[in-house]
Amino acid sequence: YPAAPLVGVGVVVLNARGEVLLAQRGKPPRQGEWSLPGGLIDLGERLADAAVREVWEECAIEIVIGGLIAPFEPIVHDADGRIEYHYVILDFWAKHLRGEAVAQDDATAVVWVPMNQLANYKLRLDTRRMIEDGYALWYEAGGAVGQETVGQ
Repeated sequence: YPAAPLVGVGVVVLNARGEVLLAQRGKPPRQGEWSLPGGLIDLGERLADAAVREVWEECAIEIVIGGLIAPFEPIVHDADGRIEYHYVILDFWAKHLRGEAVAQDDATAVVWVPMNQLANYKLRLDTRRMIEDGYALWYEAGGAVGQETVGQ
């Protein structure tokens, strides 16, 4: 039970085909759920550096941060109404640079998912919206230019 909110990062990682990287959470809260890679920042660590580190630790890939999407503030209460978790999460979008995604650290599985198949994964509504916003920013930044045939 926290004495104060904890600050973390989440990352919408997109590859050249426009697929988003999902990680299955290996620890509470929301253990077993599909979500975005991310975690808490370390003391003295910059937000973007934390985002790069967390994706590496959970998914074993290198990324390039594109920019900030939005803040997100999950607050979880226990059965007695006490605050069990309170996070302030800053979500970024990023491009996959290199490496094959492999689950490690806090993730039990990772998968690249085409945007039109996200409905096949049970995602929280706020996570789905963050992915859609991140995809839009990636696309506007030229993420899909000249890459429509990659992997086909």
